[in-house]
Amino acid sequence: MSFLLALVLALNFPPLWGFGENALFGSPFIIINKNTNQLAFIDDGEIQVVYPAATGLTSELTPEGLFTVTVKAKNPYYRKKNIPGGAPNNPLGSRWIGFDANGTNGRIYGIHGTNNAQSIGRYITQGCVRLHNHHVEELFERVPLGTKVLIIRSGQSFEEIAKEYGAIKR
Repeated sequence: MSFLLALVLALNFPPLWGFGENALFGSPFIIINKNTNQLAFIDDGEIQVVYPAATGLTSELTPEGLFTVTVKAKNPYYRKKNIPGGAPNNPLGSRWIGFDANGTNGRIYGIHGTNNAQSIGRYITQGCVRLHNHHVEELFERVPLGTKVLIIRSGQSFEEIAKEYGAIKR
């Protein structure tokens, strides 16, 4: 491939994820801290918002690690119980932001809304991360496919975690 062609491709089709020392800096980034049951959304090198969340009933249910958003859906269909999207009894709420935990394709683990607002802040899910519907709707609009999702159990602040992962400058 010629240098000129490579340059044109690089300028027109940038990678979903950066390179170098601060690969995450400036890119959208989500941190879910199972220790506090909170989700932080980071963009442009700053914490933009922190939402209360619900995570797994046991510590093993919500997987820990660095994942990638691979699927987004409005009014997701709940396959386990054949509940249509948008139905009041749909436990997935109004939005689904799926990520590739445990070798899945983003359709098993996700950040989603809920039809049970009282569950937020608790250890109650079967593995997903729940937010209030209005919060997941806000997040859904800001998170592109390819966004990295870090799920961690930590006593550190979101700022400390984000600095450690290069999402905020040190």
